[in-house]
Amino acid sequence: MQEKKYNVAIVGASGAVGEELLLLLEQRNFPIKNIIPLASSRSIGRSVTFKGKEYPILETTHDIFRQQNVEIAFFSAGGSVSKEYAKSAINAGALVIDNTSHFRMDKDVPLVVPEVNPGDIRKDSKLIANPNCSTIQMVHILSPLNRAFGGITRVDVSTYQAVSGAGKKGMEELILQMQKFFNFELDSITPHAFPHRIALNLIPHIDVFLENDYTKEEMKMVNETQKIMHTDFAVSATCVRVPILRSHSESLSIRFRDAVDVGKAREILESSEAVVLLDKPSENKYPMPIIATDTDETYVGRIRVDNFDKKILHLFCVADQVRVGAATNAIKIAEKWIKL
Repeated sequence: MQEKKYNVAIVGASGAVGEELLLLLEQRNFPIKNIIPLASSRSIGRSVTFKGKEYPILETTHDIFRQQNVEIAFFSAGGSVSKEYAKSAINAGALVIDNTSHFRMDKDVPLVVPEVNPGDIRKDSKLIANPNCSTIQMVHILSPLNRAFGGITRVDVSTYQAVSGAGKKGMEELILQMQKFFNFELDSITPHAFPHRIALNLIPHIDVFLENDYTKEEMKMVNETQKIMHTDFAVSATCVRVPILRSHSESLSIRFRDAVDVGKAREILESSEAVVLLDKPSENKYPMPIIATDTDETYVGRIRVDNFDKKILHLFCVADQVRVGAATNAIKIAEKWIKL
């Protein structure tokens, strides 16, 4: 039987995640009949390349999904765009996979990491939310360990998040500021993408602060983890922006109900889907952003049991947040859906 092919729209095709979606759809040989790149009116006149062919960017409108007979729509243009246009895509008969935070905590919308909760994807799903980038790589690690060691009771995580998490403007700002540094012009820097200078600095502040003194980014990791894993164990996050172009890092401290064996933990993670074990510190081998960038796996290492509490496991993980934390996860959701 010939494989069915789909008319696929990318809303936000001119952005960093949109560009990565196009690249990965081609690399993964996704069954595409036609690609429909969409963006705001500011991108009209531009085009994207897919499998060697140029496709003009079309304006995102309420009617474009029906006009183009869109069957799968990836949204990666910001929550306000998803709020405005996702329902129009659904009404036109498309499956919407939304990379923004707008629908994530809607109780009727599945929030999916295919390696963790694929059963939440249904063939009759019309809208599936893609989790926050930092959440995705964390649950890649937490889920297999939770199954193996009798249950997690608490997770404390500190993130080291690359500037590309703020989009192209974040990357451009770091590069510009580094250029000014090498020209001895640091005093002339005025930050725009971030609240402070990011070059040669780090900022313990991502997204807005909430009434509980956590940021919105930090609470995403709390709430999304519980929804994805269908559990209510405690999570506390501190999210930090660092002067790295790409790939987020995380330091995790995980407390279990029972004592954990570090050798078994390594075995479990080494055999886990979408996880690469890199844990030979005596040979200076451990996860780093330069290793994870442009890959589709979460790298994990520095695995060790706490010196004072044998129920606590510490580790370090890194993943390319544009791919693992956005584009790759979204495409994997679509791949699971079309096989149902």
